[in-house]
Amino acid sequence: MGNKRKAREVHSDDDEPAKTRTKTTVDGGKPQLLPSMIKNKEKRSALYAKLKHEKKTEKRKNAKAREALESRALELGEELPPKKIPRTIENTREADETVCKPDDEELFAGNDADEFSSVLNSERVPKVLMTTCRFNSTRGPALIKDLLTVIPNAVYYKRGTYDLKKIVDYANNKEFTSVIVVHTSRREPDALLVIGLPNGPTAHFKLSNLVLHKDLKNHGNPTGHKPELVLNNFTTRLGHRVGRLIQSLFPQDPEFRGRRVVTFHNQRDFIFFRHHRYIFESREDKKTNGKEKEEEVTEDGKRILRGKIIARLQECGPRFTLKLTSLQHGTFDTKGGEYEWVHKPEMDTSRRRFFL
Repeated sequence: MGNKRKAREVHSDDDEPAKTRTKTTVDGGKPQLLPSMIKNKEKRSALYAKLKHEKKTEKRKNAKAREALESRALELGEELPPKKIPRTIENTREADETVCKPDDEELFAGNDADEFSSVLNSERVPKVLMTTCRFNSTRGPALIKDLLTVIPNAVYYKRGTYDLKKIVDYANNKEFTSVIVVHTSRREPDALLVIGLPNGPTAHFKLSNLVLHKDLKNHGNPTGHKPELVLNNFTTRLGHRVGRLIQSLFPQDPEFRGRRVVTFHNQRDFIFFRHHRYIFESREDKKTNGKEKEEEVTEDGKRILRGKIIARLQECGPRFTLKLTSLQHGTFDTKGGEYEWVHKPEMDTSRRRFFL
């Protein structure tokens, strides 16, 4: 019995320095007690609330000191102190060698010789063929109906029992520049296949968060004008290629009179699609008290807004999110096709690693 008691005492003496090592030290040298070290729930929550309150008061104190420095700099006519940039996942992303640079001559030379150069240089007019998968629900054609209002020169053909290769050959013979296939699963569109003609490439996107035009609250009705196209954050070589594929679907001479904007915004490899119409309005100035008219009509019949003019956006729809799963050389080929890029689960090693 005495030997066991001695052994227990030896083990307890060995464990004490290990416990003290886990505690962090403050500036005075005393070990700081962390909430995770306390087993009692009430004491742990009380310490956590105390630390949170101290952190909040320190943050408020720093904010007041920063405001005092800014006001003093304004009084003396000096430069304002630099603002701190918050750390986000986007500005702390992993370094990527494929990020495009503005002075990359090789990239510009490749743009002149790629598959989209004829359309983007206005040598060919973009013409898009849209279809669905073989077994589709009503949501698939409903999405295509909305996309027909977004993409000019687009035509819808029923899929029937035709193979996709035959559809691609037919589109080539009819001088289409792109083919879009909407895939549905469990009566919901879940994928989008974009095929560039005549030589590819083929991009396969996962589709999610779909909201149709009719389901949007206070939606606007677009006109038949050619829309403006906005592509955001396609920074890498792969993203640049996907951006040019999307750009080849739209005409390169937008009609600004229609005030239509189509946006593809890339954020963390998710491409958010939005379709807006911007509106100019005039607000009554408080000094006029509504006595003056807000607009005037000229002899030509044009309206000129007066007073304070503001611009606002009205969403027209549809709204959805895309995520690239693969990019294939040439047109669609499941057996012998070569892939430029394929997303695999083992590639997601970090939250700060992006490919577009």
